[in-house]
Amino acid sequence: MPPEPSIYDQVGGEPVFTAIVNAFYDGVATDEVLRPLYPNDLTDSRHHLTLFLSQYFGGPRTYEAERGHPRLRMRHAHFELGERERDAWLTHMLAAIESVGIPEPARTTLVNYMVSTADFLVNVPRKIRLEGHVAD
Repeated sequence: MPPEPSIYDQVGGEPVFTAIVNAFYDGVATDEVLRPLYPNDLTDSRHHLTLFLSQYFGGPRTYEAERGHPRLRMRHAHFELGERERDAWLTHMLAAIESVGIPEPARTTLVNYMVSTADFLVNVPRKIRLEGHVAD
């Protein structure tokens, strides 16, 4: 029995990942929470994310060839990323995935990865409000 095709191949390859990334960054461009975290010109950000997602989901290893190991925590460590940033990021990424129309089960795989990765990159502790007091 031949191996199952990668998610990259199942969804249609680089054109589909490019469409997801473009839809995502179209949302980021007008988001008051996320926009300040990105450079003025989003061209490189779009390119890097397209390469990263393509590679992660079984496409060409171009990201690694151009930028080395992804090291997601390290690359995002200088940003303060809390629940607000995570939720804004997920709002745009999940909408981007939906806008492209990824078929199941690849859609669920992409969504699960995005949610777990967004959670993983949160680096600001959640503050809990208790009767007028804030606790970490």
